[in-house]
Amino acid sequence: MNIQDIKQRFGIIGHSPLLDHAIDTARQVAPTDITVLITGESGTGKEVFPQIIHQLSARKHGPYIAVNCGAIPEGTIDSELFGHEKGAFTGAHEARKGYFEVVNGGTIFLDEVAELPLLTQVRLLRVLESGEFLKVGSSKSLKTDVRVVAATNVNLPEAIHNNKFREDLYYRLNTVPIQVPALRQRKEDIHLLFRKFANDFAERYKMPTVVLQPDAMQLLSDYRWPGNVRQLKNVTEQLSILERQKNINAEILMKYIPQDTGSRLPVLVKDENKGGDFSERELLYKVLFEMKKDIVDLKKLVVELISEGNVPGSIHENNSQIIDKLYQEFSPGISVSQPQAISIQQVSDSPHEELAEELLSLEEKEKEIIKRAIEKHRGKRKYAAKELGISERTLYRKIKEYDIK
Repeated sequence: MNIQDIKQRFGIIGHSPLLDHAIDTARQVAPTDITVLITGESGTGKEVFPQIIHQLSARKHGPYIAVNCGAIPEGTIDSELFGHEKGAFTGAHEARKGYFEVVNGGTIFLDEVAELPLLTQVRLLRVLESGEFLKVGSSKSLKTDVRVVAATNVNLPEAIHNNKFREDLYYRLNTVPIQVPALRQRKEDIHLLFRKFANDFAERYKMPTVVLQPDAMQLLSDYRWPGNVRQLKNVTEQLSILERQKNINAEILMKYIPQDTGSRLPVLVKDENKGGDFSERELLYKVLFEMKKDIVDLKKLVVELISEGNVPGSIHENNSQIIDKLYQEFSPGISVSQPQAISIQQVSDSPHEELAEELLSLEEKEKEIIKRAIEKHRGKRKYAAKELGISERTLYRKIKEYDIK
């Protein structure tokens, strides 16, 4: 069975090379009994890959069960997985078979495997190595023939470092790894998924299908989708139900996409998958605008010192020239007109006028830079954003903020 046939059979949508690689790996490993570890962010659709592996294997006529390890309380997880004998603990009124006994000859999918307690991890390791396990409260070893597929959205090497996951179990599970790509890594599939979800919801709720205008399509593509396919599906359903206007533009779509609420200052990230779409140039650009408030406060302090006569009169370069130099350094190719230098004597004569002027100058410079970039690229925001070193979404927000026509 080729990759396209697998997509049709299991309802997978997308043409991303990363997605195709993950499907192809599952297809190749399916006929074996090798343990597979599926990794990827929450909402990427990891749960479909164990089904592919099971249905394309020799065990396809055997039982298949998916177990969410994070949803089972720590006190009962061993009993759920391996079973227990009568009287093994309070409330154990009769013997019970566990999943590994019930699924003998089939496949068991351990979702959120990183949530397993350390003692349970020891039991699981024994099953993987020897096919043997003990029921809770029993000393008799039982055999099972089960193929294990595990999945997690946790960074397991980091969990090992923090003593929350056993290293030997990690290497036993990770015989063949499958990495499911995040939605932002397969941008070419975002609109395909949106149209599929929109058609499904239109049919379910007996209403017209929502359609995206070009600016909304661009916003959909530029968004990072931290919740991945699950979040995209939820947004599509909300639009389908709540919007009477079915022709959706970017302004409408933005109401359904959560905005960033944290600081816009750059932060250190441990891996580039968590870093988003920020380039070094964009981070520098954001730092520049975050400096505005600090510079205004500094100007107030300087004016106060000048008024009190505590600043030497030999200082001739003012803060405006420093700011212009910063703009030229961070945004080469965008010319910013230099204001005339104002001497300390002039500032001393009219400190309040100079301060008021400087309070407005930074916003004016930012607005001027954005306008010049847009004019340079004849209104094409995609290229203007690239010139400025920021995302198109950030540029869209700035245009609305400054009412740039």
